[in-house]
Amino acid sequence: MGLSRKALLTATMAALAALAVWLVARDGQGAGDGHDGGIRLADARLDGGPFFSPSSFWNQPLPAKLPPRQNSAGYVEDLVRQVGEAGSWINTNEYSVPVYTVGPKQPRVKVSVTGADGGLYRRLEAAVSSVPIPPHAHPSTGTDAQLVVWQPSTDKMWEFWQLRRSEGGWVAGAAGAMRQVSHNPGYFDSRAWPGAQTWWGATATALPLAGGLIRIDELEAGHIDHALALAVPEPGSGHVWPAQRSDGNFDSPNSIPEGTTFRLPPNLDIARLRLPPVGRMIAEAAQRYGIILRDGSGDVSFYAEDPTPTGHDPYRKLFGGQSPAAILAHFPWSKLVAVRQPRHGG
Repeated sequence: MGLSRKALLTATMAALAALAVWLVARDGQGAGDGHDGGIRLADARLDGGPFFSPSSFWNQPLPAKLPPRQNSAGYVEDLVRQVGEAGSWINTNEYSVPVYTVGPKQPRVKVSVTGADGGLYRRLEAAVSSVPIPPHAHPSTGTDAQLVVWQPSTDKMWEFWQLRRSEGGWVAGAAGAMRQVSHNPGYFDSRAWPGAQTWWGATATALPLAGGLIRIDELEAGHIDHALALAVPEPGSGHVWPAQRSDGNFDSPNSIPEGTTFRLPPNLDIARLRLPPVGRMIAEAAQRYGIILRDGSGDVSFYAEDPTPTGHDPYRKLFGGQSPAAILAHFPWSKLVAVRQPRHGG
């Protein structure tokens, strides 16, 4: 008699967990390039699961019956307008996020934060004074120059904006550090690190760069099991939870506050939309988990993992030779609904 589905799933998860532990323990002998003693992108996670707490809003499906946010129709109208005027895109090789997954013995370096002086910055300076950045690491292409370092063995993560090398070492325009990533609710606040503040982090909202990031292994698997991060050209002033702050400065009645969650209705038949595979995956994630407005940008854009740490670009194959604009050409923006995000995990 064969194993039951439950027993088979349990055995599979145990094997994956053992593999993850082995990959971390072998340090410099594994899937890395031999220079950083680390693990290559997506080879292992804390338990084979997503970033942040399982109860985080990033990882919890939205309730089927969730009332629209006040002025939902106005926000959707404004989003559709911005798509029409600026276009829609999936950031991959530019303006996205390379995630460097490192082992426990990765040598550490200091990162200086521009303008970080005075008592307000001391905790942040201390948090990024010893970061396991691989020597071959490269920030994302584009003026944002973003980068994430994730160390599963210590359950810690660091992120940077406008990161660059100088004669004196690494320098960043903004930074954030997070310990106990697997228990974090999914944003920077006092729980992220001793002395952490909501102004920490590399985004406009204190929502981490890893939050809502479409991972390469997810696209290869054919499904995205978390909420998605979105950026728009004209974010509204103010913010709503889960955003902790905002850089939006548009004040029309329909301007969308950063932190707003959109979702596709649960009864929408996505199969009938005839979207390309990646477009379908994005739509299914938007229906089940939602889309969260995280940042401002030049167009309406999702974030897919920057492939630089892998040493090759898988997106031509994953996207079926189509451009991100073509993939999103028939995305049902007008069918989205702005909803009040339940306060999962804090």
